[in-house]
This record gives sequence, structure tokens and C-alpha cells, in this order.
Amino acid sequence: MQEIAAAAETGPATTILAGTASGLESSVYAVIAIAIAIAAAMALGGGNLQFSFYLVALCGMGMLATTGIIVSEDTFGPVSDNAAGIAEMSGEFHGEPQRIMVSLDAVGNTTKAVTKGFAIGSAVIAAVALFASFIETAAGELDLEIVDRLRGVFDLPELQINVADPKIFIGLLIGGAVPFLFSALAIRAVGRTAGVVVQEVRKQFADGKIMKGEKQPEYGPVIDICTEASLRELATPALLAVLTPVVIGFGINFLALGAFLAAVILVGQLMANYLSNAGGAWDNAKKYIEDGHHGGKGSDPYRAAVIADTVGDPFKDTAGPALNPLIKVMNLVSLLILPAVISLRDNDGARFSIAAAALVVLIGAVVFSSRQPSGISTAPEPAAAATPVR
Repeated sequence: MQEIAAAAETGPATTILAGTASGLESSVYAVIAIAIAIAAAMALGGGNLQFSFYLVALCGMGMLATTGIIVSEDTFGPVSDNAAGIAEMSGEFHGEPQRIMVSLDAVGNTTKAVTKGFAIGSAVIAAVALFASFIETAAGELDLEIVDRLRGVFDLPELQINVADPKIFIGLLIGGAVPFLFSALAIRAVGRTAGVVVQEVRKQFADGKIMKGEKQPEYGPVIDICTEASLRELATPALLAVLTPVVIGFGINFLALGAFLAAVILVGQLMANYLSNAGGAWDNAKKYIEDGHHGGKGSDPYRAAVIADTVGDPFKDTAGPALNPLIKVMNLVSLLILPAVISLRDNDGARFSIAAAALVVLIGAVVFSSRQPSGISTAPEPAAAATPVR
């Protein structure tokens, strides 16, 4: 955080670069920690894969056993943030009380980042157990006979996910791309809604009466814009989570669906940690400068940190946390449709029809989500008088 604050001395670009580097690096350590936890569970299994997967599930339950602490830490962040905002708007908090509120807000950003790490970590570990269930369900649907009781169904050649198979590799590629599209939709929704809010705020401030104290701002229209957008913009990401496994499963085969899930779990975990931690680091860097470092509030480094924090807010509060349910929903949907995918594997007409219908709905939702929002014009501004460039 202090490195990011120091980078603000040279402008917004270097501030964003420093936060991006910090977020990307944090994803690596999170993956290593999860890998060590899974490896420890497998080692305790003593070569019995089925028992090892049971231990992996217990590992996920152990992370969820601290739910009370996680929820309290996660709640502390928004409460302290809102309290600091209300105190600042009141105009009555200055000096030491204001410094304490800013410090509490910074602590809240840290606790939120920690709890998001717990959430995505538990989602990935739970996904490993669900992935094992996926393979076992496929074995049951195919009526495969278990030869090695210690290895269970996981050594059967009919269930091997071989990425050398082009069809399976296609599922792997699409699965890796889904978290990027999901994050793009979430961040675009925030940016689009923010643009409409800015238009509304500018319209209310246009006559200058609010700044003169002659009238109060109208909060209702802004609240309506945000509420409607939160309901409308969630439709496409939800359809993406539900329909993409349907397209891959029915459109290709159940092994490609397994590769798809593996890629979603890995890339989703990396993206979620990057977005959450980078956003929190930018926010805390701004708070650190507000505390009097690097020129303090109102300085050029502070302005650079505010720009980076504005970029980080949709990262840490929207796209990052949303990837956690994305992983879980895709795993559950895949498990639910797996029997139908296997039973229709020889009925090309039925499975291609289902995949095509899901694909058409999904493409329509993405196109609708990419539309230009009402309230923002793309028409060019009137030509202004030429200003000499110095």
C-alpha cells in the first residue's frame, strides 16, 4: 500500500500500475496456499483417492467453520466506510476524529480483502470436491465398473480429461475466458451506471442553486438509477453462469464440460484475488495519503490516488466478489445437467438444439448488455474555440 502511495507522486498511471502489480502478485500466493492445503489433504489420504477427496471437503468445511468471524470482518468494512462518509458529509468532524475515522475505514478495507480471500479460497476447495462428484456422477451414468477400490473411478480411461483432444481443449479455452467476460460485464455495468449518475448530478448542479444553498439536492432520481441498474445489469452475468455450461455440455460432450469447469475454477480464482486485492490496495493507498503522507489531502498525489481508487471500487466491490458465486453456480449447474448430457450424447439433434437455444439467449443477453445506456449521448460535442497547446 505504501509503495502504491509513493507511486502516486508521479501521477495516476503509475499508481494504477503499482496497484495492478500488487493485485497480480497476490493471486499467485493465494493459489500456492490453496495448492498446499489440497496437497496436505491428499497426503493424509494415504493413496486412497476417495478418502482424500473427503479430506479436501473437510478442508473446505474448516474454512467455513470460521464463518462468524469472516462475516463480522466483512461487515466491519462497509460500516466503517459509511460512518466515515457520513462524518465527512456532516462537516463536523475535523482533526483527530477525522483521522480516526479514516484509519477505521482503511482497516475495514483490509478486513474486506481478507474475507474475500477466504470466500474465493473456500469456493475453490469446495469446487475440487464438486469436481470429484462430477466424475463420479459421470461414472454412474455410464455404468462403469470400478477396478481399483483405492483409486475409485478416477483411473478409468473413459473419464480421463485429455487436453490433447481438440474438443476437450475447446472447453478448456472457453472456460478460461468466461471469468474475463463475466468481470467485463460487471465492470461495464458499474461504469455505465456511473455515467448516468454523473449526468443526473450535473443536471441538478447546472443552475448553481445547490452550491449556493438555495435548494437541496434530489437524491431520489440517483437512488432510482442505481436500483434499476443493479437489477437490470445482473441479468446477463446470471445467464452467463447458467447457460455457458449448457452450451459446452450439450454442444460438445461431458469431458469438455469437465475441462471447462477446471479452467473456470483456476482462472476465476486468479481473477477474483487480483480484482479484490488490487482494489483494496488502491483504496488504502488513498487513505494513507489522506493521513498526511505524500502531501496529504488535496495534493497532486492525492488526486492520482483518488483516480486509482475510482478504478478499484468496481474491482473490489463488484467484479471480484461476484466471481465466487460464479464458480459455485457453474459447478452446480454442470452437476445438474450432467445426466441429461450423457443420456443425450448419441442424440445429436436434441443436444445441438438445446445448445443452440442456450447460445442464442446468451448472445442476445451479451448484445443487450453492450447497448448504449439511456441518458448518455455518443453524439460529438459542438466544436469549441481552438486553444493553443503549450
